[in-house]
Amino acid sequence: MAKKRPQTKAVRPQTSSGARAAGADVNVPVVGAREPCPCGSGRRYKACHGRAAAHAVTELVQRPFEGLAGECDWVALRELVPAATVALTLKGGLPEGVPSVTLATVLPMAWPALRRDDGSVLLGLQNDTSSGNLSRDLADTLRRALTAEPGSPVAAQRVPADGPRLQDLLDESAAFEPAVHSGFEFWIPDSTDNASPEVAASLERANAAAIPTVKLSGVDAAYWCETPEKNHLRWVMPHPEEQLLDALARLHAAGTSSLGEDTRLVGSFRAHGLMVPVWDLPSGMGAEECEKPAAELAERLAKALETDAPLTAEERRARGGLTNRQVTLS
Repeated sequence: MAKKRPQTKAVRPQTSSGARAAGADVNVPVVGAREPCPCGSGRRYKACHGRAAAHAVTELVQRPFEGLAGECDWVALRELVPAATVALTLKGGLPEGVPSVTLATVLPMAWPALRRDDGSVLLGLQNDTSSGNLSRDLADTLRRALTAEPGSPVAAQRVPADGPRLQDLLDESAAFEPAVHSGFEFWIPDSTDNASPEVAASLERANAAAIPTVKLSGVDAAYWCETPEKNHLRWVMPHPEEQLLDALARLHAAGTSSLGEDTRLVGSFRAHGLMVPVWDLPSGMGAEECEKPAAELAERLAKALETDAPLTAEERRARGGLTNRQVTLS
């Protein structure tokens, strides 16, 4: 059984005594560890503001997408879906010269972000990040992409510990509606003939590795995928883990946790503070065939979530089995 990582809170670096005395809210830039701290304290950066910055890098924010519209879909696109895009809406609207901002699961050459020739921005989601706060890392990349030269990628860099999060930059009232693609041709808006050799090679590799995936339309954040041996349904759910495990155990013990004949609930992932139950499906069961059984299971699950009676012995055994088949992705 994978261990659950503790949730931690982000810590803002302390303002130096000189800045406090002046009553100023100083944004201290990041410099080399042995260089004098830019705050003017006279100490080296690593012994002053760098200490808080280093601490923030090692901290883990368990639910980086909490509070954003479509949190469950954010998690799915980060961990489960090969090729997808989502139009993003910024607070206060788009800057001049930026016609659109689009979230993409992956970008060519694993770029963190790209500003296209027309000024539009693509923000990559499935990249390595420099700290334990994925939301802050992505927000920093997005801010730099908005001011990058058109036609240029945005490189990765160390993120300031007190920078904004996605929750500070995105309009949380705007809909989050993923479009799942069969491949990565969305990288090149006009024609793949216009791609550089490097991008064309990256596109070919990405398309070869992509697992066919479809988002169900009748329930939230449920994704069907096809593999050579069998198909699967991966469903990111917003409920607290302990409550969801109890509810799934009740259904499993009652024999009602499947999606129909030859399907079964086989376990779950943990990802960014949420739980992702997984069902094995027969190879002949496509996404359309999942729609009705998934909607019916959602109704059964909702009733089980409302039950607060103690688990029976059989339900406890079912819960133990589900717990033992959990895998932590992040």
